[in-house]
Amino acid sequence: MLTLTTNDITLNQSFSDKTEAIRSIASDLSAKGYVKGGYVEGMLAREAQNSTYLGNGIAIPHGTTQTRDLVSKTGVTLYHFPEGINWGDENTVYVAIGIAAQSDEHLGILKQLTNVLSGDDVEEQLRQAKTEEQLIAILNGEAQSKLSISPAHIQLQFPATDMIQMNAVASGLLRNQDCVEPEFISNVINKTPTHLGSGVWLVSSESAVKQTAISVVTTSQPFNMDNTPVNALIAVSACNQLHQSALETLTELVFNKQLATLLSKSEEQLVALFSNNGSKETQSSAVIGSDSKDSDSGLISRGEFKIKNAHGLHARPGAMLVAEAKKFESTIQVSNLDSDSAPVNAKSLMKVISLGVKHGYTLKFTADGQDSKQAIESIGKAIESGLGEG
Repeated sequence: MLTLTTNDITLNQSFSDKTEAIRSIASDLSAKGYVKGGYVEGMLAREAQNSTYLGNGIAIPHGTTQTRDLVSKTGVTLYHFPEGINWGDENTVYVAIGIAAQSDEHLGILKQLTNVLSGDDVEEQLRQAKTEEQLIAILNGEAQSKLSISPAHIQLQFPATDMIQMNAVASGLLRNQDCVEPEFISNVINKTPTHLGSGVWLVSSESAVKQTAISVVTTSQPFNMDNTPVNALIAVSACNQLHQSALETLTELVFNKQLATLLSKSEEQLVALFSNNGSKETQSSAVIGSDSKDSDSGLISRGEFKIKNAHGLHARPGAMLVAEAKKFESTIQVSNLDSDSAPVNAKSLMKVISLGVKHGYTLKFTADGQDSKQAIESIGKAIESGLGEG
């Protein structure tokens, strides 16, 4: 299966518009021996037919079926745009993956991308990525998605007598959980924390950080630093923005004069307080037939159709299928009968691509709503006509 490697990635690119970017990507594909001259025209023609923007700051520019004979061998090249590029329809792209495919080898990458297309904070992670390895981790869905904090990040009633000890313990907790490198500890030990109030102090660092995390240390007996009591220290290791909600929680406690309440909380209560519970959860598609009233009314329609497209449901026919489904009010789900994948939302391009549908595969559609019958009939006709590919 075709996969992304660090050799496929070009960092820190900037172009005036997507046309200029696509031309550069096509030139790179040509330089790597993937395509012959003229493939760029196919890429631009494909973009004119239907935007290759997938979502979450990701686009996949590629050629048309008419220019497939210009592909010498299947390959990809990834361009990273930290400042973003306007891809049309108010969509900003931070990563564009140029694809040259002789058949359907690239479907693996498209399926891989579906793991992150519905994730939270992916666009910001792509924008902030500094290395090829970071980009691959994000696109593989391996990047950190929530603040790291657990009872193992917390030490209550520690018998410290000075701030150096507190710094060492707080940073050591993060090291023990593999959130930071050893250099982080020495960096924090040499820092002077900030007093927030009520004897609660805060220290943070972006040096030698592997994960954004928080640790908390409280003292068994308070001591003073610069004539100010020390009851607790909160340490933050930051390599992205996942700690912002925790800092907002602290700000709210300061504003409401409730910081002292931290000192009486258990490990589990502190974890719950600082966990990034405010992040949006990925919304799952509605379950077909879950509304018994609609089911009793006979508003559910189903249909099974075989995909005729020679290269399966790659981006263009997939987009055509999604566009057809979106014409109707009904909730529409589709499943790939040639795999064990669960039904997905037929109105989501990323979900449809995730099915990995190849030539000859059979799709089962289930529509639930007032226009369900018309939806199934229209989708069947669209598939029969080749979804824009004849």
